[in-house]
Amino acid sequence: MEALSLARLRSEGKPAVARALSLLERRPGAPETLALLDDSWRQAGGQVVGLTGPPGVGKSTLAGRLVALWRQQGRSVAVVAVDPSSRRSGGALLGDRIRLMTGTEDAGLFVRSMAARDRLGGLAALTWTAVVLLRAVFDVVLVETVGVGQSETDVAEAVDTVVFCVQPGGGDALQFMKAGIAEIPDVAVVTKADLGPLAERARRDLSTALSLDVRVDGWVVPVLAVSAQDRIGLGELDAAIVRHAAWLGDGGRREARRRLQALRWIEQVVREGFGRQGLERLPPLSLPDDASPFSLLAETIPRLAAG
Repeated sequence: MEALSLARLRSEGKPAVARALSLLERRPGAPETLALLDDSWRQAGGQVVGLTGPPGVGKSTLAGRLVALWRQQGRSVAVVAVDPSSRRSGGALLGDRIRLMTGTEDAGLFVRSMAARDRLGGLAALTWTAVVLLRAVFDVVLVETVGVGQSETDVAEAVDTVVFCVQPGGGDALQFMKAGIAEIPDVAVVTKADLGPLAERARRDLSTALSLDVRVDGWVVPVLAVSAQDRIGLGELDAAIVRHAAWLGDGGRREARRRLQALRWIEQVVREGFGRQGLERLPPLSLPDDASPFSLLAETIPRLAAG
């Protein structure tokens, strides 16, 4: 069978993309997988948005509205829905909800569910490699995480723009401050803005929480009130995401962020494969502009395995 390439994925659409993601899962170390990932790393043009927040905050509904808005703008979209897993089946739920909201016949929309199983960081094990592949094919990649509260910081290691959601009246803003993750969001959202004063109070609380943590990178996090159900504030949220993408593109910030994510992904793979001793034997890593983290990892693992 002819090897999958980015050209084939772009020309053949969703069936080829699904086969490529299956290849990542079944044969992560195969030469054809490595070649595809190397090309994807070098041709990554799409914007990656992470949608995160506590369970029940309305992420799936908001994701569906954002996807519909982006498709109306003519942008191709891939959704990675990292779902809570069934203990019996390991199955997924959130991706099915997004499919129901957005339809399944749209050639410019690809939805993939990934079961998180026992991972506490909110992301499935293969999320980052899938994101690298998808951002080379689609204009926007939306990553929706499980939502496990304080531990849900992995999303910042996989996306360009983190949208953090809380809901009014649930004490989420206070919990957010206690969790110590004020550095994670690039855009903050209070859902269910139709609740009026309650939503505005939550928005002020969240603004206060974020103002207590000065961002070293200079980005000022916008705090918005949105109602996905009533379609309130969606345009403002999209505009904030676009502004952050433009800010990242200034001075090579996006490339620097992605290189740092890649190096941390390598460390994670080494930790999972070789434990703490593997990390201690790992030489200092760097990723020049013309290098791929996948080739770097492929070169590093045999040395670690040899001891």
